[in-house]
Formats: sequence, C-alpha cells, structure tokens
Amino acid sequence: MSLMPDIDRVDPSLLKSLREHVHERLRRSIVAGRFKSGERINERQVAEMLGVSTTPVKDAIRMLESEGLVRTEARRGVFVEFSGRQAFEMALGRAALESVMAHIAAKRMTPATIAELSALIDAMAEATEHGALEEIVRLNEAYHGAIHRISGCRYLERRLDGQRMYDHAQRLALLGEPGQRDAGFVEHKGIFDALAARDSALAEARMKRHILRSAREHVQLAFGESLEELDYGDR
Repeated sequence: MSLMPDIDRVDPSLLKSLREHVHERLRRSIVAGRFKSGERINERQVAEMLGVSTTPVKDAIRMLESEGLVRTEARRGVFVEFSGRQAFEMALGRAALESVMAHIAAKRMTPATIAELSALIDAMAEATEHGALEEIVRLNEAYHGAIHRISGCRYLERRLDGQRMYDHAQRLALLGEPGQRDAGFVEHKGIFDALAARDSALAEARMKRHILRSAREHVQLAFGESLEELDYGDR
C-alpha cells in the first residue's frame, strides 16, 4: 500500500514527514554503502520501493545534494557522490577535533562530570549486553556530546555539526554488528578511565584511536576498502 496515494490531497505536515523519511532512508543507504559511488539513483524505482510518489523523493535528493552525498547531472540523472575514501577523510577531521576536545575535557573533569559519564558508561554496558541498537546509538551520541560539553570547546563542537548526519548513519551501520558494539564499548570505557584519571594525553590518544578504528571498520564493511594509503598512525 502506498504511503502517499494522492499528492494533491496530502497535508503539508504529512508531506514534510514523508520527505524526511525518504531523506533518512536514502542517506542511511548511501552511508552504509548500499548505493556505490557513481551509481545512478532511479527516482521512480526509489519511490516505488518506499511506496511514495516521486515528489518526496525529488525533495530528499535535493537535500542529499546539499549534503554532498549525491550530484545531479543535466539530462543524465542523479548519481551517488559518496565513497569509502570520503567517509574516512571525514573521520580524520572528526578524530582531530574530538581528540583535542577529549584532551581538554580531561583537565576539566569534576566529581559531577565523572559521575555523569560513569552513568552513561553503565547504561551503555547494559544496552550493549542486550543488543538494543537504537539505544546504543543514542547513548553513544550522548556520551560524545557530554565530552564535547565538558571540554567547553563550543567552536570545535560547531565544526562537527556539518557531519553529524554522517556520524549518526555510520553508527547505525557499524553498531548493527555485535562485535563492533562490544569493541566500541571497550573503547568508550577506556576513554572514560583516562578522563576520570584526568590523563589528557591518554584521553586524546584513545579518542583518536576509537574514532579512526571505527571508521576503518565501517569503510571495510560498507565499501570493501582498506585505504592503506590513509594511514594516520591509528593502528
């Protein structure tokens, strides 16, 4: 059954919801490597697959184009513009920023912030044990967000805003693997231990290794690439 049988009669709020739904589905598929770099996206096929008209698909594609995930070529169509190399380059940028923020956060730790992060680690342990993907991703983002806030580096945090959509989609794709959930939790616990000990250098190093290790695993799983030439001392 179509989600959108008659575009002319659809309430604007429903149209917005459909557009966001299609946008999120396509974005996750591109980041997860289900659409390969250079692959043409057939708007009509996507619409039929999702049970919508082509209108929300076209709107979603415009949003993806603004995010740099697709490109539109006149008289040729829409093509995926996202690759394993681009994914890892984005992770390099994120690792550089977040490792600095972890370094600074370690110096600013207080009994209250240690308790806050400890509670998140406990919740992550439980979610990891029970395999609750959406909850793991939510807690993962809350944990990183708490470290950003503790660091007080608001400018650096704003610099990360542009790729949050990618980071979220990457987490959903990667943490669907049980082994990756376990590895991620061990690394988060290690970062917490360094922060709680106020060991800035160790917190910085562990954050960098965590982000780049996760990125390499995602690129390998989603795109089948190892990107050896982009070694950044993370292994």
